[in-house]
Amino acid sequence: CLLNYAQETHRAALPHLRGITVEHANDSIRIDPQSRRNLELELNLAGGKENTLLAVLDKTVTPMGARLFRRWLLRPLRDQAVLTHRQQSIQQLLTFQGIEDCQQLLKQFGDIERALARIALRTARPRDFMQLRNALALLPALHLTMAVFETQRLVQLDRELGTFTELLALLQRALIDEPPVLIRDGGVIAAGYDENLDKLRNIKDEANQYLTDLELRERERTGVATLKVGYNRVHGYYIELGKNQTTIPTDYIRRQTLKNAERYITPELKSFEDQVLTANERALALEKALYDALFDKVMPDLAGLQVSAHALAELDVLVNLAERAETLEYVAPSFSDESGIIIEQGRHPVVETASEQHFCPNDLDFSQQTRLLLITGPNMGGKSTYMRQVALIVLLAHIGSFVPAKKAVIGTVDQIFTRIGASDDLASGRSTFMVEMSEAANILNNGTQHSLVLMDEIGRGTSTFDGLSLAWACAEKLVRDIGAYTLFATHYFELTQIPAAYDKAKNVHLDAIEHGDKIVFLHQLKPGPANQSYGLQVAQLAGIPQDVIKAAKLKLTELETTRQKTAGLIDAAQADLFNSVVEPSEVEQKLAEIDPNDLTPKQALDAVFQLQMLLKK
Repeated sequence: CLLNYAQETHRAALPHLRGITVEHANDSIRIDPQSRRNLELELNLAGGKENTLLAVLDKTVTPMGARLFRRWLLRPLRDQAVLTHRQQSIQQLLTFQGIEDCQQLLKQFGDIERALARIALRTARPRDFMQLRNALALLPALHLTMAVFETQRLVQLDRELGTFTELLALLQRALIDEPPVLIRDGGVIAAGYDENLDKLRNIKDEANQYLTDLELRERERTGVATLKVGYNRVHGYYIELGKNQTTIPTDYIRRQTLKNAERYITPELKSFEDQVLTANERALALEKALYDALFDKVMPDLAGLQVSAHALAELDVLVNLAERAETLEYVAPSFSDESGIIIEQGRHPVVETASEQHFCPNDLDFSQQTRLLLITGPNMGGKSTYMRQVALIVLLAHIGSFVPAKKAVIGTVDQIFTRIGASDDLASGRSTFMVEMSEAANILNNGTQHSLVLMDEIGRGTSTFDGLSLAWACAEKLVRDIGAYTLFATHYFELTQIPAAYDKAKNVHLDAIEHGDKIVFLHQLKPGPANQSYGLQVAQLAGIPQDVIKAAKLKLTELETTRQKTAGLIDAAQADLFNSVVEPSEVEQKLAEIDPNDLTPKQALDAVFQLQMLLKK
């Protein structure tokens, strides 16, 4: 199993893994990888992290809170009880006046989740223990802040945070205030924590005074005022005299010759050196042993500490969602067991924050009577934005967040599918159209009546008639057989005839108006189909050269004129065909007079010659 694989690869036990949570497919809303990409949840379509839902909503202040929020976003839940508890917590946090102070306090905790994992694996560095100690010292202040909360989940989180007073006292006694990065060179364990370590350190500390006293004694003894006592890592302790010194005490033993000086050692200094260096080595070894023992002393509290770290992460996420709801003016959605999705004045959470212009909100009313909206309108009119905003509002509701709308009522949703945009997949050898059809096939084969489906411009990757036929058949399948909540954007105006055949389908459009040669997008959803596409105006906005635009207008006029003439000829021909009375020809009259049963072979042959003569006339 996975745990055995992890143990094999780590070559050690994994004490920080306390259990396995089984996740069932029906516990969450399923979103396939392509739909995640199309909705730009954590990466935009260009692969960057800016202008994504995560970038807009993630203002968490701890690394563990950021990781938890990402998990919430990528796995929206269907459990209404859990979602209601989250909403209630956010609602109470909104009434709390100290959200910013709470975030500043949470920010100081750091990533104790990762620190605990390293402690459990015995790979932690001194500053991991320091981070844990500092976090435990902050818990009383956080408990004091949370004492005012009354909602079930916040009260439970307060309990899960714990106190750990004994462990805090241990770490405060064991560690210096600012330990070094590594234990290798010592200086981590605080004075007073271990008596033997203090004694060994005192030898080193007293050495400085001894060397100062020795230097003064040797100066008096030799009469050399420039005599120095020093130390280096290669030769150890030494007494240094100038090169021109002629009188050298007999107990001085030469250790090193320099350009302008000689360095010596005495039996007394050698004995002191052995004692000090031995003390340093013993002190470092003892300090490492004491540091290793800290791991064992923390382990009994590890499970409780991990619960506390998760509670901190969840509190960080809830405070973050409350701050976002207040700043961005979101409202609490409600859930319904009945089929339907109702959104009043919904907004796209990313577009409205990225744009400096006022965002035009729009409504949605899916019910048992309406399952498919055929959306028409010009390019750049906001069709894709509208569809995505619906999906994002539904997703946000299912992580327990407030949503960008005036009101939202969300019925049962089991999956979110998107078929938006397309590009070829060269690595897999799939064309743009093949990618498009693969996504459509996934929707048609796996969608249910509780699925939310976004279909944008399906069929555009092939010929007009093929594309139109496929788009029509897909729309019919969705509204007639599957019954999913479907937003179907298209430029095939022929599809706007579908609502005439299916009561659960409706036409809507995003409007635009013309000002001279320019187009103004209103981004307002209105009932009924669009009356034109504004393709040339959008091309002009995109910067297509004017000579190309003029040529396109002439060609458009020519095509429309030809279509009208052709339509007139066809209508006239149809009128002649069905309404005119056609007189029989002379040949037909002659044939009608002949009775084959009364003719002899010669008479029959004569009749054939007569008919030929009539045809030649």
